[in-house]
Amino acid sequence: MAAQACLSACDLIAAFPVLVFRPSIKKDAFMNLKPSAALAAPIATLLTFMASDAAAQAFDAVRLFGPAGEERGLVGLGVIAGREYLGSDERRTRVVPLLDYQWRNGFFAGTSNGIGYNFSSRPDLDFGLRVTADLGRDETRSPRLRGLGDIDAAAEVGAFFNVSPLKGLTLTSSLRYGAGNDNKGLVVDLGAVYSTDLSASWRLAVGVAGSFVNDEYMQEFFGITPAQSQRSGYATYTADAGLRDLRANLSLTYSFAPRWSVTGAVSASRLLGDAADSPIAVKDSTVNGLLAVSYAF
Repeated sequence: MAAQACLSACDLIAAFPVLVFRPSIKKDAFMNLKPSAALAAPIATLLTFMASDAAAQAFDAVRLFGPAGEERGLVGLGVIAGREYLGSDERRTRVVPLLDYQWRNGFFAGTSNGIGYNFSSRPDLDFGLRVTADLGRDETRSPRLRGLGDIDAAAEVGAFFNVSPLKGLTLTSSLRYGAGNDNKGLVVDLGAVYSTDLSASWRLAVGVAGSFVNDEYMQEFFGITPAQSQRSGYATYTADAGLRDLRANLSLTYSFAPRWSVTGAVSASRLLGDAADSPIAVKDSTVNGLLAVSYAF
């Protein structure tokens, strides 16, 4: 029951890997930000919930917002149209919540970033440590997974590093370890995003990202062992480490009141390498959609 509750809260954390992060502003300026700037990272966080399989992309990057040294939070709700799992051809539509909070001492916690600490006080740099969760995969999610067994939810430990070399551009990276039933899965996420204000109320963002995984992760989520082969009917398949997938996204945000905004977005993703060649990967490429509302406080 606890794992299912976590899945509902975190399902919105995946398809839009990296969109908009903390703007380069003075520490006392957050309350005076125009709505589009104040809500940039909250919207980025909402957009992370929309990949082919939200659980697979969850926590792919740390998304902090507002100036360093101030406490702030956000709540939101979104409707996402995605897939049952990475490689699935079955559609799934969900309504999912969002809750995140950042403390002035550098700690943060929530459904999009996990629990962690940011060592940086610079507006153009974030780096630190965190604990997240891999939400696993239930074989009852799809008939195509029957006989493969469940992949249990697991705690992950990791680190992150984000830098903004130019106005509007952010480069992100994240490492997470602990996924899978043997807790040896490793995921390295790299991404880039550019965002800009079209007007005082409208904001446009585009982003790209990719995920590299180790042998243990790839085999757990995309391989077929001899025992699984007997139960499922799939041929035995060994999946090795490599680039799991690439993602691209586009979002448009409208700020209709102070701290309130609504976002529409589309995300395209493609499985690669041994993930794409897996017997359970029915559809390598997918396009998904999101409509979300958020409030920053």
